[in-house]
This record gives sequence, C-alpha cells and structure tokens, in this order.
Amino acid sequence: MKIHKILLNLIVVSVGVTGFIACDSEKSSSDSFDRKTMLQVYADSLIVPAFTDLQTKTNALQTAATTFVTTPTTDNLTTLQQAWETAFISWQYANAYNIGPADEEGTRRKLSEEIGIFPINTSSVESKISAGNTSMTDVTRDTRGFLTVEYLIFNLQNDNTSIVTQYQNSTSRGNYLQAVITNLKSQIDGVVTAWAGNYKTTFVTNDGIKVGSSMSALYNNFVQSYETIKNGKVGLPLGKMVDKAYPEKVEAYYSGKSLEMIKHHLKAMENIWQGRTKNGTDIIGFKEYLTSVDGGNALNTTIESQFTAINNALTAVSTNATLASQIKTNPAPIETLYTELQKNVAHIKSEMAVLLGISITFTSGDGD
Repeated sequence: MKIHKILLNLIVVSVGVTGFIACDSEKSSSDSFDRKTMLQVYADSLIVPAFTDLQTKTNALQTAATTFVTTPTTDNLTTLQQAWETAFISWQYANAYNIGPADEEGTRRKLSEEIGIFPINTSSVESKISAGNTSMTDVTRDTRGFLTVEYLIFNLQNDNTSIVTQYQNSTSRGNYLQAVITNLKSQIDGVVTAWAGNYKTTFVTNDGIKVGSSMSALYNNFVQSYETIKNGKVGLPLGKMVDKAYPEKVEAYYSGKSLEMIKHHLKAMENIWQGRTKNGTDIIGFKEYLTSVDGGNALNTTIESQFTAINNALTAVSTNATLASQIKTNPAPIETLYTELQKNVAHIKSEMAVLLGISITFTSGDGD
C-alpha cells in the first residue's frame, strides 16, 4: 500500500464544517462564562510564552549550527544536537497554536506543516544537497523543518565522528543545514512578531464560538494536536493507520527522542485543557469553561481520569530502548498507550464539543 506523506499535523483541515457538528447557536454554551478573559489569559500565559520560548531556543539552535558548520568537530556537533533537542521540546508546547499568523495563508500551510512535518523524505533531502538547492519555498515541505535538521545532525548508529566527516567533506551539506534553520527562524519570528503586534487584540475580541471565532480555532487546534499524538506519533508507526507497522515513521527517529517528545506533547495538551502554564501555574481554562455548562463537571472528571490512564500507559513504555525498536520487539505497552489515547478522543472531541456548542471543523480520516 502506498503510504501518503504524514504531516506532524496529520489531520486534513476541511474547508467546510465536517465531522461532528455541535450546536449551532452562540447560546448553546453558558453565556455566563467569560470567554474573552479566557482568551486573554491563554494568549498571555500559554500562546505568546510558547512562541517566545520557541524563538529563543531556535535562535540558540541557529547559533550552534553556525559554529558547527564553520568548525565541524564532535564537540560542536554535540552542542548542536543538544540545542536541537531543546528547541524541539519547546516546539511541543507551541505546535497546537496554528491560529492567526500560524494558520494557512496563500501558499503557506499551517506552521505545524511548515516546520513540523514527519517523516521526512531523506532521498529528496540528499538530492537537494547534491544539487546545491537550498530553496525553502517549494512544495516539498518534507525536506525542511525540525525533523530535517534532526536527520542532518543525528544518525541511527550514534556515530558523531561520521557525521562530522560528512560536513568536513561537503560544503553543500552545511549550507543546506543552515538554510533549513534560517527558514525555521523566519517562520517562527513571523508568528512572534504578529502576536506582539495587533493580532492578540484580534484574537481576544473574537470571543464567540461559531466557526471562525478564536474559541473555535483554539479548541479545534487543541483536538487536532491531541490526535497528532494518537494518529501520527503512535498510531502510524504502530500500524493502526495502514494495517502495517512502520517503526521508522516515528517522530524523531534518528535521534531516538520519540518518547521524550510524546511526553512533552501530552503535557502540553493537558496544560491546554487544564488551564495550566508550562511551569505549573493554574489559570482559567477549558476545564473551568466546561464547569460552567450542564454536565461539564462529570465530563471534566472523566477527561482527567483518562489523562491519568494515558500517562500511566506512557510510563509503562520502557525508556531503555527507542520507540521504534520497541514497536518491533515489544509492542504490547505501545498498543495499550494507543488504546488509552483513543479513549479520550470521544471525550475531548465529541462530548466536549456538544457541551460547549463548538463545531469540529476538521476531519481526522481515521474514523473518529
């Protein structure tokens, strides 16, 4: 079976309202809840800090890459690898905010598709390097982004000496690495600049729940990002999407950091639902929003319990081997993780949409 290229944002956005359609009235959720305040708090405490931190970490990544390309040594490569890991962890906390300046516009796709696509097309990457082609504006998004950087600075053998040799022998390889990171920085800088400008006011004041509102965009991006964990980071490599396991299609395959990134991504999802900052400070969030509607308390309890079950299942997956290798040799704990992730989809996607009166505006393509 031909495998279509999987994006980090795996799920295809519908032009119209598809999937489950929730109530169509602005009054279908509690009018007593202050959505504007919630949007303001999310912007100030979650979204802007996530992108600002990502910008800082990406700047450090660019600096480390410049040093390594100029002086390719194993020490400089190790520093670059650490900078990539730090930046990519930061991305796990920003990838759910494909809103406004991070959304599609013209030929640009959502930020998660522009810089977070996986698996990458390694043969196309190598072809571009051989041709000296550093274009970052073509449609081959699977030749750029964070996971392309990973491929260029890690290998499955953990042999940094051979990686250094590649850069010592190829100016084009260093040029391509720097071009990919420059594009990353440009994409992220644009989002940070827009939020620091007028967009935050636009986001906060558009406080309805209909399609096109900020609350609808925030909620739908949250659900989509959660499904990326289930479908893209666990389901696809495990064989749940195409009836065959593809361990090599895990996120962060070459660095072996797949499990680490899933843990951070899941924490980011809990933070969005709970209304909690990265450092653990409680803020007003979807949990409080649910409490304001009939049936919300019971659903909150169910969702919280299921997040606990998911975290327990994730903890049961060994950290002594990579996710890719365990899919081959010991898939049972990963099967359990997928099952627990699947259970929560009905709660946060269908039931939550009904209670809040927010329409689901995307299709996951997996039958959910």
